[in-house]
Amino acid sequence: MIYLILILIFCFSFVLLFGPPYLPTMNKQIDSAFDILELKKGDTLIELGSGDGKILISAARKGYKAIGYELNPVLFLLSTIRAFPYRKNIKIYCRNFWNIELPQADAIYTFLLKRQMERLDNKLKKYIFKPVKLASFAFKIPNKKILKQKNGVFLYKYN
Repeated sequence: MIYLILILIFCFSFVLLFGPPYLPTMNKQIDSAFDILELKKGDTLIELGSGDGKILISAARKGYKAIGYELNPVLFLLSTIRAFPYRKNIKIYCRNFWNIELPQADAIYTFLLKRQMERLDNKLKKYIFKPVKLASFAFKIPNKKILKQKNGVFLYKYN
């Protein structure tokens, strides 16, 4: 039992080196993100730090394709299990999204920390599949124009 607790502590702690701790997004913010992203059925959403898969599942229920990246193996496993009924529209990877080239998508959703927003901005400026919309919950990208905002979710566009 002690080993299981230590493994869980490790899984939830080591990700702090790369990103924020796990905090589930509230339904109000999920709805707000989808409202301001204005996606259509068949569009693709990438979630950076997909946690328990809640946003990916919401996207699939709306008819979107969803791709999630989660570094925590426990959350990756949980989200994979939860998303199983929607497996035709959801792909989840246990990877550090900072170290990969993101696939083509219509929109990206994230709930990162303030200290990571400038790094994300630089990554998306180099994103080869443009245009793409970014919805960020809670934290703004410094020196980038916010196109819309609703309930703490900020919309940006990369052309």
